[in-house]
Amino acid sequence: MPAGVLFVHNNFPAQFRHLAEALVARGVPCRAIGMATAPGLQGVRIGRYDLPRGSTPDIAPLATRAEADLIRARMALESARAFKVEGFEPAVIVGHPGWGETVLLDNAFPNAKQVLFAEFFYHGRGLDIGFDTEFGRLTDLAVLQGKAKNAIGALALTDADAIVAPTRFQASVLPPVFHPRVRIIHEGVDVDAIRPGPAEPFVLDDGRVIAPGTPVITHVNNQMEALRGLHIFARALPRLLAEVPDAQVLIWGQEQTRGYGGEAPDGKTWKQVIFEPLEGRLDLSRIHFLGRTPHERMLAGLRLSTAHVYYTYPFVLSWSLSEAMASGCYVIGSDTAPVRDAIKDGVNGRLLSFFDVDALSAAMIQACRDPAASVAMRAAARETAVAMFNRNKGLAAWLALLAEMGLEIPGNSQPDRFEF
Repeated sequence: MPAGVLFVHNNFPAQFRHLAEALVARGVPCRAIGMATAPGLQGVRIGRYDLPRGSTPDIAPLATRAEADLIRARMALESARAFKVEGFEPAVIVGHPGWGETVLLDNAFPNAKQVLFAEFFYHGRGLDIGFDTEFGRLTDLAVLQGKAKNAIGALALTDADAIVAPTRFQASVLPPVFHPRVRIIHEGVDVDAIRPGPAEPFVLDDGRVIAPGTPVITHVNNQMEALRGLHIFARALPRLLAEVPDAQVLIWGQEQTRGYGGEAPDGKTWKQVIFEPLEGRLDLSRIHFLGRTPHERMLAGLRLSTAHVYYTYPFVLSWSLSEAMASGCYVIGSDTAPVRDAIKDGVNGRLLSFFDVDALSAAMIQACRDPAASVAMRAAARETAVAMFNRNKGLAAWLALLAEMGLEIPGNSQPDRFEF
């Protein structure tokens, strides 16, 4: 008799951490498939796989991603077959199809329902590809590769009994044929723990202290890349620092050569590409690159924030935005589709044209000069986060969906369906 859940994610638990923890706590048998480097989760036995080889040298460029996804799919299938030999037969497979791992699993578990997480469906034009051509012109190959990225992921979605997308925008970019099966459920953040609170002195790595009441601009950019607007943000800083002499800037993110938006040019990191042209125009003693720090330290910085800048190409919405809103930050965001899902201009934050550097400078300066003007928008941002990004509501929606798929969940009251 099929029972339990098989989670599939190369970096398990990833987005499924809180759902898996909740199911384990309720006594639901759970196993997972992930790569050898996957962190894993207590209470969930994980079948780890290694890749037997890389992509075929000189394979057609449009086939590179599909081949890599199918290699992962075959290894995931072997892990699933090993579980089957042991007698494990899941009622539901919950997986991320973005790396191909779920596409062959019906060969091991043909009777399992599949609930697949649709994080992003690529398009050759109109979304992240071609949105900003400053660091690489839009070529025919780039357009075709963008569409080809979906080859195996799209095939995997044809097996899905239900598809979960985190936001309306991320659901909207899926092909219409999949829309009837889509549920919009954001995994959420802990809005009880992440909440507005009194700012405390913030100790920098060099021992200096930023006191509460100081004008502070915050920005989270995990890959330190242009896709999340680092270049626009950086170019807006000289005017801010010149006109607000006591302003401080806190930036979280890891300096890398490659991010979601691709490789930085000239063999440099994105930080180098973006900040080197501004040398001599920035007071670097007031710009603090904090790397990746403990989560609580980042939240402490957000509680100190006068304005939080969140920019993005039309791409996946970052967790950092939901955490900033839950913290009651005054958000200055880009007027791009993902951000419009969460921010209404002048109501719970600001939306500015992505490429308008002067507008961003002016908005940051105004926030620093008149912090009282953003009080209502801060409160509204918090209300939006509680309504849209509440982890408990997201978990309830997931449990209801899995129960609908036939999973037996001891003690589950089958709560009302909740969507973003």
